[in-house]
Amino acid sequence: MTDHRRATDIPVIETERLVLRGPEAEDYPNFKATFTSYRARFMGGPLNPYETWMLYAAEIGHWNIRGYGMWMIHDKATDETLGMAGGWKPAAWPEAEIAWIIWPDKAGKGYALEATNAARNYLYRTLGWETAVSYLDPKNLDSIRLAERLGAKRDDAAKTIDGSDAVYRHPAPVALDGTQLAHGIAMEISHYADPLFKPKGWAID
Repeated sequence: MTDHRRATDIPVIETERLVLRGPEAEDYPNFKATFTSYRARFMGGPLNPYETWMLYAAEIGHWNIRGYGMWMIHDKATDETLGMAGGWKPAAWPEAEIAWIIWPDKAGKGYALEATNAARNYLYRTLGWETAVSYLDPKNLDSIRLAERLGAKRDDAAKTIDGSDAVYRHPAPVALDGTQLAHGIAMEISHYADPLFKPKGWAID
């Protein structure tokens, strides 16, 4: 465990289109709508309302226990919530994870890429993480493609959560700073931020 944080202590991250803030009570309805839906099928769902409430309580409590956690992604222009992204390490997780989810009706606009890249940069540069993984369902092709666009590669030597997940290891900070990969990620994010950009055949989310 690291330092303890209250909701008011959770750092705020801003990107060109997004604001990442700590989860609040008023954000729960969108979270519940997603985790009780088919969208949550690769994350143990769909969950019933009680399970969803307990998971959201865990999202908030994780910040106090670990000193980091999942940010709620907000549209900078409208303040509506779009999903979540950040660090995640429940008790059974072998390593700290970088995780994300976008609400079903907000997918396909590059929000997950933009938010997860910003969250990873914070975890690396501010908290000093030297590595991170993402635990993904092998059938979750959208998330696998997103992990690969972020530079993560499948690590079959890494310990999994329960043997059914694939582990994708993110590049270390030194493999990102000022590299062609980092420039490529920034370029893709800028394309999505262009209102005239209409991706065809690209991996979405």
